[in-house]
Amino acid sequence: MLKTGTQRNQAANLLRNQGIVRLSEFKEAGITAATIGRMVEDGDVIRLARGLYQLPDAPLDVHHSLAEAAKRVSKGVVCLVSALAFHELTDQLPRAVWVAIGTKDWAPKEGSPPIRIVRFTDALLADDADTVQIEGVSVRIFSVAKTIADCFRHRRTVGHSVALEGLQEALRQGKATPAQIARHAQRGGVSSVIRPYLEALSANGS
Repeated sequence: MLKTGTQRNQAANLLRNQGIVRLSEFKEAGITAATIGRMVEDGDVIRLARGLYQLPDAPLDVHHSLAEAAKRVSKGVVCLVSALAFHELTDQLPRAVWVAIGTKDWAPKEGSPPIRIVRFTDALLADDADTVQIEGVSVRIFSVAKTIADCFRHRRTVGHSVALEGLQEALRQGKATPAQIARHAQRGGVSSVIRPYLEALSANGS
């Protein structure tokens, strides 16, 4: 049971409202690290990773790792294979969360969950990112069409077969149109790479 105490109650309320909270966010709310440490010792709060906390009875979403990653990399956008998996366009289960950040943005050190950083230009980083709520955390994830184009742009990293699978599934499931994908391919400089596949799949009705 939570002990009565202003800081403890504030901490519990913050966790209930936000799902996952960084230590810096507790401090900004006037809650000391010592209070959080005692709550962890008492079992009132669980430490997910360095500087990340959650209530022990908080419901875990299937995309829990994305929420943790969003807290660890506040300026990041979930991308590539992790975005494909979120949009249910691949059977791949990435061991790390793929996160796009700017060319000069700070990259997190090793921790949990493992994060694989990909550097994007400012224009590509700001292009077509949706915000979804996972366990009360706002998580930015690239749209389906943008993700497909990015996978082809980084096909040597994610694997050409993974990029092609994502394209096929996006069209088959109707989650993006050929025009939407072509537009993002143009922005990402991979129009000539994607066009033959788009034409073949559209002709086949895939």
